[in-house]
Amino acid sequence: MAKEQEYVTALYARLDLLRERTRKQLDGVLAQGGGGTHQNRSERDSFAGMYAERLARLWAVENALCFGRIDLAAEGPLYIGRLGLSDDDQARLLIDWRAPVAQPFYRATPTEPMGITRRRHLQTKGRRVVGVDDDLLDLDRLTDADRATLNGEAALLAALDEKRTGRMRDIVATIQAGQDRVIRGALDGVLVVQGGPGTGKTVVALHRAAYLLYTHRERLARRGVLIVGPNLTFLRYIEQVLPSLGETDVLLSTVGELYPGVTATARETARAAAIKGSARMAEVVARALRDRQRVPRKPVDIPLGAYTLRLDQRTCEAAKSRALRSRRPHNQARAVFVRHVLGTLARQAAKALGRGMLDEEELADLREDLRTEPAVKAALNRLWPYLTPQQLLIGLYGSRERMAYAGLSEAEQDALYREVPRGGGAYWTEADVPLLDEAAELLGDIDAGVLRAAALQAEEELAAARRAEQDERDYELTYAREVLELTGMSDMLDAERFAARQRTEENHLTTAERAAADRTWAFGHIIVDEAQELSPMAWRMLMRRSPNRSMTIVGDIAQTGSAAGASSWGQVLDPYARGRWREETLTVNYRTPVELMAVAADVLTLVGPGLKAPESVRETGVRPWSRKIDGTADLGLIVRSEIVDGGRLAVIVPAALAEEAGAAVTKAVPGAAAGPVPGALEAPAVVLTVADAKGLEFDAVIVAEPAEILAESPRGPSDLYVALTRATRRLGVVHSGDLPEVLSRCEALPPP
Repeated sequence: MAKEQEYVTALYARLDLLRERTRKQLDGVLAQGGGGTHQNRSERDSFAGMYAERLARLWAVENALCFGRIDLAAEGPLYIGRLGLSDDDQARLLIDWRAPVAQPFYRATPTEPMGITRRRHLQTKGRRVVGVDDDLLDLDRLTDADRATLNGEAALLAALDEKRTGRMRDIVATIQAGQDRVIRGALDGVLVVQGGPGTGKTVVALHRAAYLLYTHRERLARRGVLIVGPNLTFLRYIEQVLPSLGETDVLLSTVGELYPGVTATARETARAAAIKGSARMAEVVARALRDRQRVPRKPVDIPLGAYTLRLDQRTCEAAKSRALRSRRPHNQARAVFVRHVLGTLARQAAKALGRGMLDEEELADLREDLRTEPAVKAALNRLWPYLTPQQLLIGLYGSRERMAYAGLSEAEQDALYREVPRGGGAYWTEADVPLLDEAAELLGDIDAGVLRAAALQAEEELAAARRAEQDERDYELTYAREVLELTGMSDMLDAERFAARQRTEENHLTTAERAAADRTWAFGHIIVDEAQELSPMAWRMLMRRSPNRSMTIVGDIAQTGSAAGASSWGQVLDPYARGRWREETLTVNYRTPVELMAVAADVLTLVGPGLKAPESVRETGVRPWSRKIDGTADLGLIVRSEIVDGGRLAVIVPAALAEEAGAAVTKAVPGAAAGPVPGALEAPAVVLTVADAKGLEFDAVIVAEPAEILAESPRGPSDLYVALTRATRRLGVVHSGDLPEVLSRCEALPPP
């Protein structure tokens, strides 16, 4: 250990030196100021960004800089770590774990040692070496000196015995051969990683992101990598993994965050989410848009003082036909519609004014005069309005007539109908986001000139509102602001100033920041965790962001809990990448002990016949237990008694019981958390629904009211399977009614 400490200390000294050099280079660039030619400024910004990114990477690898070494029979020892380090003479000091030469650290086995005699795992705390574990791969080639320094429990099982910390630990040092093969798979095409609970799917996904960025940096740096997780709690759980691997510019997002400017925090029923997630909603949105491209049944009269113009059905039909034939999105096609209608109105106006035949220039002037007339503008906006995606969906959800026209049944209308909240509050749900994205594709952008005109009109309307009665003014302005925000028009008043700021700041944004703000961004690679939960509409949205179909899909079909989720990977991927996707299966469970997995395997038989649980590699000797309780007060007492010292405990409950159970546990346990709130993962105990617990792991888990979890949704068995496989050490089940027979392996304990 003293020898390894000496080497690790030298590595940190080199890291500190590189940080100081990079900081001085960055300071030197920034000290040049903002003057000079455009080329000078561009080069300065480029160097500043490069040095800032390099410095961020150097700081991100502080924890466990070096975690292993391989002893090669031919070359001697090579040290493996989070990034590569060399001295000033370019002699290798530390090998980046993603480099090809590091592969034997993960792939070598006693039957295929790949030239390695020993693999050593270094355990560090801060900059101090606290443990050394050796794997013997070629005993015959060990020297006497090597034999004298052997250490040893297998590093993987030692790591799994550690208590959870609330953040996924970077276990790059314990990646196994099968996982490593998946991580280093080819960039092109769609790779599906199918694996049951505890098989390391998330570990594989995150380390694959780091590996691809390292191996294909030039190809991916410009377009970036997107990682999609199932919920915000999960993203907080994994957020430090990639920075610790030296990658600081990856966008982490949920489906609900993929539409810029929309905060999707509202809750809705499982029925509504399933309807919105179905593939037929693409046609529903398209029909909702066609409903806004109107042809009046009766002529529309437009009074203009001394004379009245008239729009008949034939004129509007012809204008609509021309607009649709242009094959432009709705907002751009409006210009074609308006041009045709204004041409007809201009000829009517010329006749009414007795001006006879007009040449093209005079006719164009008259069209522009008519365009500014309030009555003409009002008529055009009724027939072919400018629309944002938010306006289109708000109009659809708030009108049963429009929903019926779009093809929704009465039962579906009942599930989706809602009005704009007049007292504030959340409106958009996660299931709305793919529909907003679909609408945006059909609508297209609104011209900047139109935005400026709308801003001026909005200013005039607000000024008029200020002159109204005080009470009415306050109510109307509050409501107007809410509607503007929901419809995406709230920044129109400052459109020019906002655009100028964007132009100024654009060069200083990272790839991830630019991608997060751009709905149309095409990523170099997309990784989706818990992918089985995504709806068909969510897949449509993600595929738009991956035109090259370079993706890693990670999930377990047996754990599908969403009614709109996947029943097979072919169902999901064949419409987009038939013949271009491949599947790898992870079958070894490193997380869940044998005793816990036996209970979960019984539940798996309810999910589907023939499904096989992953094989656990460790035993704890602790049998899962069950207890009958008398309400949530008993639950609080049990949680308090089951907390693992220094570890983390989760109470997984049916959604209907979340509030009541959360109140009981937080009352009984100081510092406990209720729900997926910030800081919940650091709490000694947390109450979560199954959906909130997806992708997470805890030292101990208590599953409350399993019968209700089974009955709560059509995918109840999958939900219970997920709940039972979150624990790494202890599992308990509490129930106020009868215990489901499928949980009969649990040891029955007396009531508290």
